[in-house]
Amino acid sequence: MEIALDQAIPSYGGGLGILAGDMLRSAADLELPIVAITLAHRKGYFRQHLDAEGNQTEESDPWDPETVLQAAPSTFTVQIENREVHVRAWRYSVHGLSGFIVPVYLLDTDLPENSEYDRTLTDTLYGGDQRYRICQEVLLGMGGVNLLRSLGIKGINSYHMNEGHAAFLTLALLEETLKLRKYTVPVEADVEVVRRRCVFTTHTPVEAGHDRFPWDMVRQILGEDRTNLLQQSGFANANALNMTDLAIHFSRYVNGVAMRHGEVSQNMFPQFPIHAITNGVHAATWASPPFHDLFDRQIPEWRRDNAYMRYAVGISLDEIRKAHCLAKAALIKEVQKRSGVLLDESVLTIGFARRAATYKRADLLFKDIERLKAIAASAGPIQIIYAGKAHPHDGGGKALIQRVIQAAAGLKDSIKIVYLENYNMALAKFITSGVDLWLNTPQRPQEASGTSGMKAALNGIPSLSVLDGWWVEGCVEGVTGWAIGYDSKVDGDDSAAESASLYDKLERQIIPMYYRAPEAYSEIMRSCISLNASFFNTHRMLSQYKANAYSPRALIKMAQEV
Repeated sequence: MEIALDQAIPSYGGGLGILAGDMLRSAADLELPIVAITLAHRKGYFRQHLDAEGNQTEESDPWDPETVLQAAPSTFTVQIENREVHVRAWRYSVHGLSGFIVPVYLLDTDLPENSEYDRTLTDTLYGGDQRYRICQEVLLGMGGVNLLRSLGIKGINSYHMNEGHAAFLTLALLEETLKLRKYTVPVEADVEVVRRRCVFTTHTPVEAGHDRFPWDMVRQILGEDRTNLLQQSGFANANALNMTDLAIHFSRYVNGVAMRHGEVSQNMFPQFPIHAITNGVHAATWASPPFHDLFDRQIPEWRRDNAYMRYAVGISLDEIRKAHCLAKAALIKEVQKRSGVLLDESVLTIGFARRAATYKRADLLFKDIERLKAIAASAGPIQIIYAGKAHPHDGGGKALIQRVIQAAAGLKDSIKIVYLENYNMALAKFITSGVDLWLNTPQRPQEASGTSGMKAALNGIPSLSVLDGWWVEGCVEGVTGWAIGYDSKVDGDDSAAESASLYDKLERQIIPMYYRAPEAYSEIMRSCISLNASFFNTHRMLSQYKANAYSPRALIKMAQEV
């Protein structure tokens, strides 16, 4: 549903879109034959405005595909509510290191042939009501298949659904299968034909992240025949159509996005084996300019093969520090430009930047304000940079931003804290490369993976994070960073113990090391690159998808399992 292609194209909302874009950038570097499909989202996600009390308001962030993208050579239609909706597509080319191109098609219904309502269907990311959402998902799934057919793209080995939003593509493939066999009622063999062509990645253990549509609405949007086809294919007893269930039912391979998330997802969906491929980031996109220069000098092969970053272990600590100081200076300059706040380059700077959702607990750091003040006074000064948008309809996320900004106001005489508006790719590049410590405080087990800490590690920045998502795999205590809490298998609200752990690590280990043992802190920075950046990247991730989900050998293995 979202792909972050370029800083100038606001067609994404957060980590899911960033991950999709990074995956395609690696596909281009690795010369893998992939075609990507998303929606144009002409009004963008939204521009965020925060007042002095932390109240968030939003306005659209429009862009014109006509001015920056090439039109695809054909248009097509998708049937919605028994009418034909006309669709065109815009093409964006992702260029790899060798010049290899991965095409991305952005579907667009803003055409004069359509009704006023239909012209808006590809306007807004995660906006509107349930009717709007299901119409978008029909466009993405069934429209995506129609686009491929209209362009004459053949020889497709696998259809990869990135989250359940695209799951209606399975219905399009099932219809094609029945048409070839001249059947009207599907049997298990027809389902199996579709299943062998599909791969599904689930990205969230949060129940609200799985779209469900009542059958009356499904029937209204899809029509009687297609609704019957879904129910005849294994959904007759379902109370509603769960898009994640639909994707899983028709996929030969299903995976979560971290080892821990794979386990959590298996418990959520016990009817099918759930595998795990841990996320990564595109190294050449997220390494800051100073680290680009350093890696180019010290590890010339790093862009082509990210595993070479293992050799960062041989880079001198002085070189690591110099590169980081340049990135930190660039961040501080950007913060002043955006907010008017001048931070101190000599002070330990903590970063917390991600989508403002309640389970991410951006305010955990402020659970004991007086203790935080005492830590800053006794162990050493700190300053904190926050950023992140709350979904326009997420009251809890908006309240979270208010609490952070109000806490910041109360701490202004002790700790300098700034909350930056409009967190996006451009700002993320500054923050994830320029802070000294990356903070992450999700409530377990709701962090499927997380990738912001991976971007930080790529730039030599250690994490202080709850043991959830990727950090279960990436945390080597005191080597790549520090864990908040103790047992990664204990789920639920453990905020009292976790905040105490957070304060202890800051007071007794991190702040004293930063100020009084800078060589030791630099050792940890170097280990972040050599141990974590060399593994948590999309080159490795996509190679795993190729081997385990896409390849002919994987197809044979899945067929044997079935």
